[in-house]
Amino acid sequence: MALRECHYRGIKGSKILHRDLKPSNIFFDANNNVKLGDFGLSRIIKTDTDDSQMMAATNVGTPYYMSPEQVHEKHYDEKTDIWSTGCVIYELVSLMPPFTAKNHLALAQKIITGKIERIPERYSEDLQEVIESMLRVDPNERPTVEDLIKLPKIKLRINERKMRDQYAKLKYKE
Repeated sequence: MALRECHYRGIKGSKILHRDLKPSNIFFDANNNVKLGDFGLSRIIKTDTDDSQMMAATNVGTPYYMSPEQVHEKHYDEKTDIWSTGCVIYELVSLMPPFTAKNHLALAQKIITGKIERIPERYSEDLQEVIESMLRVDPNERPTVEDLIKLPKIKLRINERKMRDQYAKLKYKE
């Protein structure tokens, strides 16, 4: 939901690319709500101008979570945050990043091939497929935040959370 705010609401006429999504930039508040932090490398991209203004090109971020387009030093958009989020989810369930190597060149090579091992078997094939979709080498083939939110299981979780929040508000009013 934080990425949705960045990519779709941002600042009027623009969107925000986080550009440094990694586990250490994801926090929990006192109510165990997930919060996205450290926008020090973020970039505001104008959406009400020509296409070249809607892309970023600076190579920033943490190497383990960089997208292939960042590795290739090509222009990129919000799909690079989708890649990084896929890396974070992979790491949450596997307890290791999807791409590891002993040096930057070897890591870059693994990232641009985009091949990952299956997450541990205790996790569903659905989750594996979502992660794989987020880690597609071609950014045009990656889902958007909206695509991810529309997935049935994610939509269900969002609705459950809204109901819990509404219940808590009603309980507080009582």
